[in-house]
Amino acid sequence: MQIDLAEQSQSTSTSNLNSKAVHWQRPSASERIATVIYERAQEVSVRVAQEIAALIRVKQAAGTQCVLGLATGSTPTAVYDELVRMHRDEQLSFRNVVTFNLDEYWPMQPHELQSYHRFMREHLFDHIDIDLANVHIPDGTVPTNDVRAFCDRYEQMIRDAGGVDLQLLGVGRTGHIGFNEPGSSKASRTRLIALDSVTKKDAASDFFGEEHVPLRAITMGVGSILDARRIILIAFGEGKAPVVARAVEGPITNAVAASFLQEHPNAQMYLDLAAAAELHRCKCPWESSSVHWDERMIRKAVVWLAGKCQKPILKLTAEDYNENHLQDLLASRGKAYDLNIQVFRMMQRSITGWPGGKPEARKQSGDIDRPGDDIFPKRVLIFSPHPDDDVISMGGTLIRLVDQGHEVHVAYQTSGNIAVFDAEALRFLDFASDFAATFGFDGARVAKMEHEIARLLRAKRPGEVDAIEVQKLKGLIRRGEAKAAGIYSGVLEERLHFLDLPFYETGRVRKKPLGTEDIRLTADLLRSIRPHQVYAAGDLSDPHGTHRVCLCAIFKALHECAQDPWIADCATWLYRGAWQEWDIEQIEMAVPLSPEEVARKRTAIFKHQSQKDRALFPGADAREFWERAEQRNASTAAAYDRLGLPEYEAIEAFVRWDGRPLD
Repeated sequence: MQIDLAEQSQSTSTSNLNSKAVHWQRPSASERIATVIYERAQEVSVRVAQEIAALIRVKQAAGTQCVLGLATGSTPTAVYDELVRMHRDEQLSFRNVVTFNLDEYWPMQPHELQSYHRFMREHLFDHIDIDLANVHIPDGTVPTNDVRAFCDRYEQMIRDAGGVDLQLLGVGRTGHIGFNEPGSSKASRTRLIALDSVTKKDAASDFFGEEHVPLRAITMGVGSILDARRIILIAFGEGKAPVVARAVEGPITNAVAASFLQEHPNAQMYLDLAAAAELHRCKCPWESSSVHWDERMIRKAVVWLAGKCQKPILKLTAEDYNENHLQDLLASRGKAYDLNIQVFRMMQRSITGWPGGKPEARKQSGDIDRPGDDIFPKRVLIFSPHPDDDVISMGGTLIRLVDQGHEVHVAYQTSGNIAVFDAEALRFLDFASDFAATFGFDGARVAKMEHEIARLLRAKRPGEVDAIEVQKLKGLIRRGEAKAAGIYSGVLEERLHFLDLPFYETGRVRKKPLGTEDIRLTADLLRSIRPHQVYAAGDLSDPHGTHRVCLCAIFKALHECAQDPWIADCATWLYRGAWQEWDIEQIEMAVPLSPEEVARKRTAIFKHQSQKDRALFPGADAREFWERAEQRNASTAAAYDRLGLPEYEAIEAFVRWDGRPLD
């Protein structure tokens, strides 16, 4: 479903999980690139694939070739999946298609895991009927002295093909298109370029560590890209929102290469709601056109106004509303005081020290009745995509649920085995050998095992997949840490569940598609526990996409259980924290933490020693996970305080799932 920009909308929430229909806004005057927003990333991918397919068919009917410029990375994969489906199910042929890829790491062998040659084969070319002679990808094996000549030939091949009809782009956090890093000029052509430090951090997960990311890449230049007759840039997720806003609404500058698209006569951006969140029409749509003032939009506007005026909610005046384009809200709802009270109470009701509900015996006069309070104690199931997400993102709430007498279970969805350093695995091997020798176990057998696994580790090249034995060892390390953290938090060991979902077990950052066995394992656990509360990670910005797949597994499993009697009493709450946090106006349950609870949460995180000091996949945030968690929780508490609500040490935030599928 495409959003009607004139009449329809979804919530401007940075999440694409719980958006609710409100009136949408036309593009604001500040947008300088034509931009279309869809509710969900999958809808964008289908729409873009349909445009590409339509162009291919038009060219086929005319008897001419269709020249496509293609991109790599996680963003276009669903576009390629849809093109493959159309080839399989709708007889879309690629026999008349010529392709030119944007870039390739240098140096890079085409068979290596991180090669864009391999990426394109695995995601597209191996599944369609394209003539491989028509496929062009920069060559990462070109000798240093021949790179310049190769780049010139690449440009000539594009000209010989008649130029690119449609160029597909993603955008990096530095604003790069292709690998045109900050400083690239509008006139730049295909060339060898040094990668920006941010780009290398973003690529670190693909290479099992930033130190293994190549320093350079061959890329089509900005000028090469702008020569295309049609350009489509797609962007998904909260992490892309700031740079999308700079590219669409900011000045044209070589500091953000995507901003040069403002000068292209036929360029268009396709975004999901999350990537559009920082656009003016999403952050404050009332400044550019009228909006439908439902409860969610009112809360968003008043919280925004309090931030802009740097006032607590209850101190906002009619002049504040009138001077900041909120006259319509004031006119439709009456006095500023009444609006302030309405939103203040919304925010106040979100705060609870009893996330599992408060038993009647503990209620005092004036306590708020909350849904589900009549069931106490509750069975609670916390899903943790990686073995440490539970304590990082909601460790304080987890500990409180246990302390308040609920039956708490934790389900670790994946083994997390790719996130262990080789040196850590070798350390555990040494321990196993010393343990066997000390206590008289079969030392020879242990020594043989240690020797073999150590040999595999030391023979592994940077970026290479671990052998199965090594993967199992690293999985055991993560499992032991999760047990230590869970038990420290008060969860009984028999209530710690290790699902080891099969989709994850590839030894690579790229996982298998979500399968029926993943969903079955999840549904079986749900049915065995019959929880009154489910907690799941709604943080979809992790660098290797595991959170998204794990969340899909939970949603599909809950759908399978939809007719079970227990499901009527089950609420699902979504947490964040490891990579980002919910915006203040989105939060539906805010659990305050005392200084002592913050310290207990930190200790639980410290139990994950293999992730301490430096994680293998830190993403764009250089802080340790415990630092991220504490600072985000403290920031949420400070945001509540600035709005005039009670002051707390820290707050963990949750949004209730509305039952809609992820994709």
